[in-house]
Amino acid sequence: MQLTNDIHFHNLRGDVFGGVTAAIVSLPLALAFGVASGAGPAAGLYGAVFVGLCAALFGGTPTLISEPTGPMTVVMTTIIMSKVAADPEHGLAIAFTVVMIAGIFQMVMGVLRLGKYITLMPYSVISGFMSGIGVILIILQIGPFLGQSAPPGGVIGTLTGLPSLLRTIDPIETILALLTLAILFLMPKKWHRYAPPPLVALVAGTLVSITVFADADLRRIGNIPMGLPSLVLPTFTPAQLTVMIIDGIVLGMLGCIDTLLTSVIADSLTRTEHKSNKELIGQGIGNLMSGLFGGLPGAGATMGTVVNIQTGAQTALSGLTRAILLLILVMGAASLIQSVPLAVLAGIALKVGFNILDWSFLKRAHKVSLQTTLIMYGVLLLTVFVDLIVAVGVGVFIANILTIERLSELQAQNVKAISDADDAVPLTMEERRLLDKANGRVLLFYLSGPMIFGVARAVTRQHAVISKYEAVVIDLEDVPMLDVTVSLAIQNAIKDAIEAGRSVFLVTPANELKTQLTGLGIANQLPPSHLLHDRTTALQRAVSLVTGSEVPLIEDEPVIVDPARSGAAAGLGS
Repeated sequence: MQLTNDIHFHNLRGDVFGGVTAAIVSLPLALAFGVASGAGPAAGLYGAVFVGLCAALFGGTPTLISEPTGPMTVVMTTIIMSKVAADPEHGLAIAFTVVMIAGIFQMVMGVLRLGKYITLMPYSVISGFMSGIGVILIILQIGPFLGQSAPPGGVIGTLTGLPSLLRTIDPIETILALLTLAILFLMPKKWHRYAPPPLVALVAGTLVSITVFADADLRRIGNIPMGLPSLVLPTFTPAQLTVMIIDGIVLGMLGCIDTLLTSVIADSLTRTEHKSNKELIGQGIGNLMSGLFGGLPGAGATMGTVVNIQTGAQTALSGLTRAILLLILVMGAASLIQSVPLAVLAGIALKVGFNILDWSFLKRAHKVSLQTTLIMYGVLLLTVFVDLIVAVGVGVFIANILTIERLSELQAQNVKAISDADDAVPLTMEERRLLDKANGRVLLFYLSGPMIFGVARAVTRQHAVISKYEAVVIDLEDVPMLDVTVSLAIQNAIKDAIEAGRSVFLVTPANELKTQLTGLGIANQLPPSHLLHDRTTALQRAVSLVTGSEVPLIEDEPVIVDPARSGAAAGLGS
């Protein structure tokens, strides 16, 4: 695996223009997420710089823009609130240590080549989870939107404190927040190519606050330290370590999902294919560095990535350009943004939460199926009111159980037991003749297709039927995959038949399936002459055994061609 991205200058103009545009889009979002998280606007900028820089250098999606995102900010907000509440003096440093743990977890996922498994979850779960995060981000901005600090207690604290927030509303800050939302929602799309709406809202809201409301006492960003940030050394105690690791895994896993879903979007726009494991390593390095310098965690950002590609970017040079521009801002121009009102940033963050909601699927879920709708809304509610990891875990578990049940029902239809010629099983003319010769004394137990563990019940139901016949042919020739649970059910069927004095013939393909059955000791229950790779031969031996006489195999009758007609055909063809 190549360590760094392949950066060249063949598309210099497009990459630089894409990076500049992405930086303009990133600035207001980084500030908004920094303030929303409780870590401060500088943390948002540091996260945008370090995650974006390292992901561009070491990632696996050349056009991906990585920075603090709405979902990552929601989780980080919860982590900061809990750590600061438990340890006011060191809580913020502990939260940044969790970011480092998340980065290490992502790197381990990439090194172990687990990237392709990250997004293997039902869309109903992903939709409910992302929509839940959008709802959380919206609720957490209610306090700042109304001109006040966010109440303690997260979502529940904000909802229970809503009457108090409405009684003490700050009209001027609320007007600025409403102005921000109006710009974000109503700005004509044809203008988006000239200036991204978040930047327009940021500039307009700030100018209005300085001119129209110059005498008002507004909450603003304030002083942002310029220059390189100082190192935040890993901080923890043995008692905290277990919880911190769990938080880091949750944060890291969310970053993996968020990033790889965005990488898929980038692939669809550029007609390329990202390297998922390499991307996880790049994201991990970025989050590790961000945590070390007191920055927010980040992931692949859909808005920045789409803008980057649409403005001509093709390589990771665009991501480097964006990160360098933001670094220049941090190093020497941070004073230019200290007058930005917090209410404007609350409006921007609230709009991001609105965009995270999966409106398309929310409108159509009830038309897909009731189960899908219940799973999606169940995950959404668990995400908002219980816990993120619980929501995903419960959602994936229930969705997989329902899927397995449905697949088991479908595959159970491929478990068939016949004693005479039946169209349900594809038989040759010779096999039909052999079953007729047996006169109902031989049972053909036929399985086809992948046999997952849910099919074991269908196999078990045939046990009582097997004992009614003198010989049984168990045909697994058309089974490409056999779950261990089904294998053991077949073993029990063979054991029951043998104990009842019945003869059993087992037909398996000459591949790993036979090796599996031998390893489980199933094939050892039968004599070698009863282990075959051909169903016709197995039926011939079973029929010979029950009839007490050798039944020879007869080849299907050849098609007889009339010589005269054949000659006529030849004459026509000459």
